[in-house]
Amino acid sequence: MFLFRICIMAARSLQANLMRSVLACLGVIFGVAAVVSAMSILEGSTRETIERFKTLGADQVIVMNGSTGGRGSRGALRMSLTRPDAEALLELDSVKNTSPESLITAQIKYFEKNLSIQLLATNEKYTKINNYEVVRGRSLTKQDVTSGRKVCVLGHKVARKLFGETVAVGTRVRIGGLGFTVAGVMEKKGFLGMREVDTQVMVPLSTGLSRLFGTKYVQFITVQAERSDELDSVVQEVKRTMRVEHSVRAGDPDDFQVFTKKQVTEQVGGFVQIMQLVLFSIAGISLVVGGIGITNIMLVSVTERTREIGVRMAVGAKRSDILIQFLLEAGAISVFGGALGVLLGHGLTGILENMTQVLKTYTTGTSIIWALGMALSTGIVAGLYPAYRASSLDPVEALRYE
Repeated sequence: MFLFRICIMAARSLQANLMRSVLACLGVIFGVAAVVSAMSILEGSTRETIERFKTLGADQVIVMNGSTGGRGSRGALRMSLTRPDAEALLELDSVKNTSPESLITAQIKYFEKNLSIQLLATNEKYTKINNYEVVRGRSLTKQDVTSGRKVCVLGHKVARKLFGETVAVGTRVRIGGLGFTVAGVMEKKGFLGMREVDTQVMVPLSTGLSRLFGTKYVQFITVQAERSDELDSVVQEVKRTMRVEHSVRAGDPDDFQVFTKKQVTEQVGGFVQIMQLVLFSIAGISLVVGGIGITNIMLVSVTERTREIGVRMAVGAKRSDILIQFLLEAGAISVFGGALGVLLGHGLTGILENMTQVLKTYTTGTSIIWALGMALSTGIVAGLYPAYRASSLDPVEALRYE
């Protein structure tokens, strides 16, 4: 009951100096808003990235070009993968399909319509590996690749924007200044990994490399294993085969990289942890600034209320009562500021998501609890010295204070 009376006195004191209390809250408000918005953006982006990687098959191994740096170092990207590499990997008993791929941004034109697209040069195995179905016409064939035909297969969005409801199959379009015949239109798929395939156009690998990309190298090779539960052994076989194909001597570093979906997800998780540390550090600095503001306001309050503290001690109030009251006031300021900060941070993330149409946010209960906990801790720590100073006043000297 007595503690309840102390809480009432603390609330009345804050109400009596409302503007000063609100100003003391500002640092906490912005600090907590920074925590909530940053964690919401990070959580939303992480979930979006992981969901996109889930669209990749569990039986896939990705072979990418390596860097020019030595083992454990970073350097420029070294183009080393070729079509014969994919053919060599296909000869492995543990490999079901391989798909060499290269991707660039290009323009596709149909009369007056002009679209920016992702142009994918690949072979006929690409759609099989990714369970990507054609809805009109046909997909790429082995004959398209071996003969270097100028045919293309449109993603769902590309076909809709260029042709609307009219039939696209059999029409002529221009890609990179060359004429191509539309062989088919793919289903609405969304994302495969980090790539939105609805906005891409596929062309035969041989045609793309020789006529559009101007290189014999590919950017990566997708390998489909016979069994998804034996990926570790498949990765080792792929590495051995690639080292032989590239004549890499014993002891020399690989000029390629091999990943599985699990490894990529783990790398994303590691990156998220680093970003969490950075964001919490930045938000922590904001809260420290807010805590300094609370300390300053509370010290001013102690000075102004010195005579009041002396009267309370003279009529029987204990030093612990004074200490608790000032701690409650500091805690109330931080909790109130934290609550407003949560609302502000959540509102900011919503505005950012609507404005960008790309950024994905997700506010978890854990991030809110962490933010409020940090705010409360900041308030208590910031209020310790002013509360101790108030409780340490000499009653006689406090009564004499003017």
